[in-house]
Amino acid sequence: MKKYKACQSCGMPLSKDELDGGTEKDGSKSTKYCSHCYINGEFTQNITAIEMQKFVQNHMVENMKMPKFIAKFFSRGIPKLERWK
Repeated sequence: MKKYKACQSCGMPLSKDELDGGTEKDGSKSTKYCSHCYINGEFTQNITAIEMQKFVQNHMVENMKMPKFIAKFFSRGIPKLERWK
């Protein structure tokens, strides 16, 4: 099974996930998705890649006090993640 370094939905480093990743239907840890995006084998938000990009950018600016241009830079790869293919 492939081990991912970043959530394949939002791009967050999985090492930064306070719950060590999302969960599958059987309760096992997901190796692909973080706990913010994926719980009990289902995505927590039914949105598009572009909507996820905007959501992540807003989170970085509002909660992490990151400048907008840096938030845009860090979220630029979201549409290329596995969930959005």
